[in-house]
Amino acid sequence: MNIKFIDVLNFRKLKKCRIELSLKETLFVGANNSGKTSAMDALILFFKAKSRFTSKDFTLSNWKDINSIGEKWINTQKKEELDLSMEPWENYVPSIDVWLDVQPNEIHHVHHLIPTLDWTGGLLGVRLRYEPNNIEELYTEFVDKIKSSQAIVSSRKFQNGDFKMWPKDMWDFLDKRINSFFSVKTYLLNPELSDNVQKLPNNSIPLESEAFNGLIKVDIINAQRGFSGTNPEETESSNIKNLSSQLRSYYDKHLNPFENPTPDDVNAMEAIQEAKKIFDTNLKDSFKSSLGELELLNYPGFGNPKITLSSKFNTVESLNHESSVQYSLDENHPELSLPEKYNGLGYQNLISIIFKLIRFRDEWMQVGKSYKQKSETPDSDFEPLHLVLIEEPEAHLHAQVQQVFINQAYNVLRNNTNLKGNNKFSTQLIISTHSNHIAHEVDFTSLRYFKRNIVNNGEINTSTVINLSKTFGTEDDTTRFAIRYLKTTHCDVFFADAVILVEGPVERMLVPYFIKRHTNLSNCYISILEIGGSHAHRLRPLIESLGVITLIITDIDSVYKKEESGRWNKIQPEKQKGYKTGNDTLKNWLPNEGDLDKLLELPEKNKDHKSLPIKVAYQIPLILDEEESITEVYPYTFEDSLVLENQSVFKAFSGATGLVKKMYKASMEPDIKDAAKKMYEAITAESVKKAEFALELLFLEEPNKLKTPLYIKQGLDWLEEKLLNKSTELSLNQISKP
Repeated sequence: MNIKFIDVLNFRKLKKCRIELSLKETLFVGANNSGKTSAMDALILFFKAKSRFTSKDFTLSNWKDINSIGEKWINTQKKEELDLSMEPWENYVPSIDVWLDVQPNEIHHVHHLIPTLDWTGGLLGVRLRYEPNNIEELYTEFVDKIKSSQAIVSSRKFQNGDFKMWPKDMWDFLDKRINSFFSVKTYLLNPELSDNVQKLPNNSIPLESEAFNGLIKVDIINAQRGFSGTNPEETESSNIKNLSSQLRSYYDKHLNPFENPTPDDVNAMEAIQEAKKIFDTNLKDSFKSSLGELELLNYPGFGNPKITLSSKFNTVESLNHESSVQYSLDENHPELSLPEKYNGLGYQNLISIIFKLIRFRDEWMQVGKSYKQKSETPDSDFEPLHLVLIEEPEAHLHAQVQQVFINQAYNVLRNNTNLKGNNKFSTQLIISTHSNHIAHEVDFTSLRYFKRNIVNNGEINTSTVINLSKTFGTEDDTTRFAIRYLKTTHCDVFFADAVILVEGPVERMLVPYFIKRHTNLSNCYISILEIGGSHAHRLRPLIESLGVITLIITDIDSVYKKEESGRWNKIQPEKQKGYKTGNDTLKNWLPNEGDLDKLLELPEKNKDHKSLPIKVAYQIPLILDEEESITEVYPYTFEDSLVLENQSVFKAFSGATGLVKKMYKASMEPDIKDAAKKMYEAITAESVKKAEFALELLFLEEPNKLKTPLYIKQGLDWLEEKLLNKSTELSLNQISKP
């Protein structure tokens, strides 16, 4: 049994999205504020903390419609004219649909969830919905409070004519009283309608019992773990526990020899009892003189009980001190050790998380003294599914330790004899993360990308979830290339606000300097991926699946066909020569054009994707001023475009070497077309080393003094505009916030 997918509705940024879970590990990835935390909190609240909902957990734009319900209640005189059923509310209240994939031999676990007698296995759906307990009671209380506040306001003269008392509207009312009138109710769903979110029949009756009791064990490690000790309060929600307290709790529950003792515990218990006798004797001898003085005062006196001292040895309390856990510095000298608080936060965090996973697993498998000893443990005593939620495990962890964690976490949860090779019990691990190091270590088919949806119709921005198993789940050459490329480089594309694909190392080094000239870009998280023009199109399925804002900076790479050989060769760009582009990205992706003349004359707007925020930027004709005329030249790559637009800078590099020296000589040509030709010859020579060009350029000149090539500037202007639109949160002026 496993959870196949979960539909989240009307919960914060997740207005309507489906999250498909992997059989083992599922990673929530995405840019900041994309909905990952919303998804984790939805699971935590509906599974474990049903009484902790607030009005802020509703999708923000829904309050406009919920307030309309309240306004209708206020303005309608006759109660019988109102629809006080659940129907007006059902499209606006938070809910999750949990779909289980159940095998025929597991039906006995889900007998209370079977919708019809015809069901024999497969998908089972359960809706958990946060809704009003009794709408008529809510109506009565809300209308009474509104009318009372209106009466008070109307009876007095206020300087501010817009003054309103609580409650101003339904949102204001429920902001204080929501848990008095709302609760989570459970409904069965129709498996035949699982392809889409289904509307419940009007006569639906909620289940009286907890749907997942005895079926799913849910454990949580949330993001606020507080290892620095700055928060003295320890709460269930914050999981603030150091290793000492965890070990003490684990010992008391699973290892305490006085709980269901075994033959192996007898020696320890005997030693504890003998130690108690010796210590009691020492206590009596030590206090003999003091107690004797009390007897001189005739106290306790005749008929009064005599004072005696008796110690108590508690094995659990013996671990209740800050040095109960020590880290040895040298195993040959065990006395050289320090308490755990002197170790780094990262090490404490890793050990603590792993130990929590061990504890979760052992509690699920009922390991230890607090559980009754059984020769054979029947399967019915265990929940068939263990769901573990971990928020941002990368906190305080170095990159290498993050990789160790993700490689071991699931194995730790399955390290039990009842679990190894046993498909009767399933474990599903869900992790939300901002770490590209963690994403790097997992199978990309386990990634779920949270994509921010930008709307311009007065609604608040929401998110959807992209199942990357559909992107990376095939075996074609393009998919294999994308996986190998991302594994070889980095995975921050999954967390970026925008992506820039660049042609080579020179662009990779200099584009960040060009970005700094755009203030709004420098404040965003932009991932720059170096990938040649002949391969950039291979990332097309990934980029288009993510829908992330993407600028492709590539080269026009003009070619011509030799008649005698029929082969395509490099050539300096010129119009009206019948030349083509050799760049596969331009030919096969954007703008899907191979003719050089058409590419050079293409309007900027035609370089954009028709439906996605993707744009390509390549060399365009440059209009340069000579002493007595204006000349149009056609750069071939980034390097000659940079030099042509920064000739005055390069004319100062007389002492340069390598490609920079060749560019210096070319820039000294009095005729611009001759200069462009020499630059083309320099960059297409077999011995040219472009990376060295960038390094020497950084050595010779401050990059901020270089003018951004025009085609790149146009691309960055477009990128800045897209990100500005994306970062602008739409305000709902028609909603009065409490």
